[in-house]
Amino acid sequence: MTGLPAIIALGFVLGMRHATDPDHVVAVTTIVSGHRSMKSAALIGAAWGVGHTITILLVGGGIILFKWVIPPRVGLAMEFAVAVMLIVLGLASLRGTLRSIGTTPAAAHSHAHNHGDYVHTHPHSHAPEVHPHAESATPVARLDAALGSLSPYRLVRPLVVGIVHGLAGSAAVALLVLTAIQTPRWSVLYLLIFGLGTVAGMMLITAAVGAPFAFSGARFTNVHRHLRTAAGLISLGFGLVVAYQIAIGGGLFIGQPHWTPR
Repeated sequence: MTGLPAIIALGFVLGMRHATDPDHVVAVTTIVSGHRSMKSAALIGAAWGVGHTITILLVGGGIILFKWVIPPRVGLAMEFAVAVMLIVLGLASLRGTLRSIGTTPAAAHSHAHNHGDYVHTHPHSHAPEVHPHAESATPVARLDAALGSLSPYRLVRPLVVGIVHGLAGSAAVALLVLTAIQTPRWSVLYLLIFGLGTVAGMMLITAAVGAPFAFSGARFTNVHRHLRTAAGLISLGFGLVVAYQIAIGGGLFIGQPHWTPR
């Protein structure tokens, strides 16, 4: 198999493989941990993949078509942005779970319940006078009131995370393509197919990752909370390690920066 069919097949398969990189899986797992269905998780994966593909096409296309050269410090900064994103996602996930831990009054109990499409857990009683908040006084309810006509806004966060991750990997992908494909038009086509493979791969990953969260969220509130806490801790720890490696080991902030696209 040669020519265009080979480019399409190779780009799609390597794109699916690229979706399994550890930093990608950690990031989407942290986002998926707050959702309660596999369908929702798969949509998150698709949004992440679209954001990743946008950056790959823009930056990778610039490297291929316009011969952009990314300085080492800029390359390290793009990878450092991924580490910061993982840290922020981890802290946000932990904040959401830790808020639900506290002293529960004897007359109250705690289980997952929903207000529209917003599902959460806190100590409460079924008596209206002791419920901690009105049904409209939830974060998602407020967002729905402001952005109700723009339902895709729920996918903005994974889209932005995908864009940031694309910044870190676009140079390596483009340079790899240049060594194998000499025609710029086919090189850009490869990037597009690679991106589509990443979308497909990430949808499969997030659907699989979302299964235990969906199951535990519907039946076992404590299990779901523990899973979400674990996802947050992993994201935070992984992000801190990557940030240290780039900032200190890579010389982003100390000494001469040295960077190899990967």
